[in-house]
Amino acid sequence: MQVPLTAEDRTILALEGPHLVGHTATVVHLPDGAPGLEELREAVSHRLPGAPRLTWRLGGTAGEPAWCPDGTLDVAAHVRSATPAAPLDPAGLRKELARLFGEHLDRTRPLWRMDLVGPLAAGGAVLVWRVHHALADGGTVMRLADGVLWDPAPETGGRSTGAARPGTSAADLHRPSLAGVLTGELVPGLRRSPFDAAIGRERDVALATAPVSALREAARGVAGATVNDAVLAVVAGALRRWLEHRHGPLSGLRVKVPVTLHHDGDQAGNRDSWFRVDLPVDEPDPLARLAAVRRETAQRKARHDAEQLDELMARMARHSPRLAEWSQRLQRSGRSFALNVSNVRGPDRPVTVLGAPVAAVQPLVEVAEHHALRVAVLSVGDRLGFGLVADPSVVGELDVLAGAVEEAATELQLAGQEDALPG
Repeated sequence: MQVPLTAEDRTILALEGPHLVGHTATVVHLPDGAPGLEELREAVSHRLPGAPRLTWRLGGTAGEPAWCPDGTLDVAAHVRSATPAAPLDPAGLRKELARLFGEHLDRTRPLWRMDLVGPLAAGGAVLVWRVHHALADGGTVMRLADGVLWDPAPETGGRSTGAARPGTSAADLHRPSLAGVLTGELVPGLRRSPFDAAIGRERDVALATAPVSALREAARGVAGATVNDAVLAVVAGALRRWLEHRHGPLSGLRVKVPVTLHHDGDQAGNRDSWFRVDLPVDEPDPLARLAAVRRETAQRKARHDAEQLDELMARMARHSPRLAEWSQRLQRSGRSFALNVSNVRGPDRPVTVLGAPVAAVQPLVEVAEHHALRVAVLSVGDRLGFGLVADPSVVGELDVLAGAVEEAATELQLAGQEDALPG
């Protein structure tokens, strides 16, 4: 049975080209003694029936593309190993991650691949799982991981999947706020961002981590703030450190924040919208940055900007495809936003792979034309994993920016603890 690609799937597929890949990657850190390649292949093969989406390959026609079940899927071709000549130090690992991330997936096969990379100089290995974004967005990838990668959750454990909170239905939207959506989400800015440049083929990647619980505690000090707000405040603090020595002071930096519209039980591979937030990269105080982010996100949530935008784009597509296409080009312009910052909820429990405890999980997502930096965040257990991808000809010293992420997270955590002290 063929499954037609949705309009969203087609749009994502069309963005891929010689200089851009269309997949995301999940970097899973495994300890010494973790299962090897053959054990991993056997486990994935055994569990694939529980994630049938991973057996789909592209088919149909050019005019009506569809996902077609591949009854001859060769797990050995999808689960591979990359063994270096010598154990990889952090710089060597980053180089190998960038190499793997930059490889296009084979469109004659189902659009995913796992590469077991190791050994690492610090011990252990990493599993790099690439899944084409047309097949699955971040929330869907987490559901697929629950099906084929993570060991099943104990019956007494917490939530086992990355299932997202449901979005607001069209019937609940506040119609008077549509003008706010048009001005807040579709009208481009007046300044070029430091990441607005032509994109080449080379990529650099960098990774960072932060504790979820510490950022949650810091967020409690600002009325109504969430972990998502704290993540954006951390990114603002890191960008402030990185930008002030390279581009001079900036008064603000507009970012695009994807918002999932998945609901429990839906089968869509991609179902999201977005809103824009001005990050206060000129604010030196971490709690003030968090409060400013909270004010921005509260306004967008109160207006239901993401849901309103989703409905507006669906109406355009139905009544004026040319207008919808023009609007999409406008939304992707370098003046519309500086960079994309996504945050996906994974399992709220620690996870294991064939009994091996996972130390950290970080997502990598491709940059876009005129957006030379991309930041993606994924929570698993009490760890937030940050993955940064950039065109190094535009964004240099990406490892410095990743280090600034961890410093900004610590700074916000300490500021929150000091603010909570009595007197």
